[in-house]
Amino acid sequence: MRTSRYSDSQILAILKQNESGVSVPELCREHGMSSA
Repeated sequence: MRTSRYSDSQILAILKQNESGVSVPELCREHGMSSA
């Protein structure tokens, strides 16, 4: 099984940013991930 590039706390922080109104494409650019 492949290990995750992001820790659990990083994933939660990204999800909280999305809940607060930051768009998904913006989050993807900010954290260097693909939108897929």
